[in-house]
Amino acid sequence: MGRTQLTFERRELKYVLDDEMRRRLERACAAHMVPDEHGDSTVRSVYLDTPSLEIARTCEEHPTYREKLRLRAYGEPQAGEPVFLELKKKLGGVVYKRRVQTSQQVALELVGGARPPANQIEREIAAAARRHEGIGPIAYLAYDRCAFYEQGNRDLRMTYDRRVRVRWDMPSLDVTNGTEQLLEDGLSVLEIKTSRALPGWLVYAISSLGLRQQRWSKYGTACRVRGFDTPVYGTAPLAAPSGTQVERTLRPAIALANVRS
Repeated sequence: MGRTQLTFERRELKYVLDDEMRRRLERACAAHMVPDEHGDSTVRSVYLDTPSLEIARTCEEHPTYREKLRLRAYGEPQAGEPVFLELKKKLGGVVYKRRVQTSQQVALELVGGARPPANQIEREIAAAARRHEGIGPIAYLAYDRCAFYEQGNRDLRMTYDRRVRVRWDMPSLDVTNGTEQLLEDGLSVLEIKTSRALPGWLVYAISSLGLRQQRWSKYGTACRVRGFDTPVYGTAPLAAPSGTQVERTLRPAIALANVRS
């Protein structure tokens, strides 16, 4: 097992695929990509935002610079087990991610200013949190991921995410039920992640299948479906909000229509 990576600088290309297109792409990539050692997994996140969804609103405008804060666990975290506290920044099409591994409680204390940062990454995270007054846990999102990397080149990764789902009540990594689906069964979100140019074989596969790069933010989609103007009742800094859950799920046509190229 290698050392846990805490900083990333890369491009992330996104596509929304139906099952048939996914099968065709997987066949085209089979000679080059191998499954990640963790195999199929469930990724769980708690997004931190203000009661007015300031971070989500800003990201929807696609400014040159935008940022998100979240807690993340791979698999179902056990009580007291470390999770990741992440700051994800995007500038000029390049994604920069900084993260620390700690407990949920310590992570929220750091974001809330109750615990001083202990290193450079924590200082960056704390500074980002201060830019958003009233920030706290807003939404729980989860999805089932199948990950691959290129043989001999772990810099190139491809992940397929299915059953993207959200819960607005009790946004905690400890509560995993009571979710509503955002992405209809039969659809996957493909992310291609690399800090280098795409290899020629992958460019050819994408082109030959007619795939178009798309913008599809899981948290942004959750906020659009819920409605940006729907109040997040009872939310206070670092307190789990209560409120209505997503009232509907996206059908394939709606999901694809909401993707903006």
